[in-house]
Amino acid sequence: MGMPEYRIGQAAELVGVSTDTIRRWADGGRVKTRIGKGGRRSIDGEDLARFATEMAGDETLDTRRRQSARNRFRGICHAGDQRRVAAQGEVLCGPHRFVSLITREAADELGLEPGMIADAVVKATSVGVEIPPEF
Repeated sequence: MGMPEYRIGQAAELVGVSTDTIRRWADGGRVKTRIGKGGRRSIDGEDLARFATEMAGDETLDTRRRQSARNRFRGICHAGDQRRVAAQGEVLCGPHRFVSLITREAADELGLEPGMIADAVVKATSVGVEIPPEF
């Protein structure tokens, strides 16, 4: 079984951008596409994975920070539950929603408010990988 190829729309969904953005990047040479049967553009799965890794590194790593966590997603804060001792921090990053349970004191110190930019930092000892039924 060879490496899969993804249509422009699928690639856009996988990296969290619009199809127009993928097309602009392809036209500008930022992402490599190939013309398949019927004249439709596609992106090789390995090329897309490499591009997504480079894109994540370019847009999410802040060189002023020194941390062991490598999975950092920039997004916008959404209203979370800020009651009592614990606070629920919610960050929307493209098509992804990250929710974190933190102390109310930490939320206050960070000044978390809906609409502000924040990074969701994920560090886990166990990460599951699933294959969707049809993509």
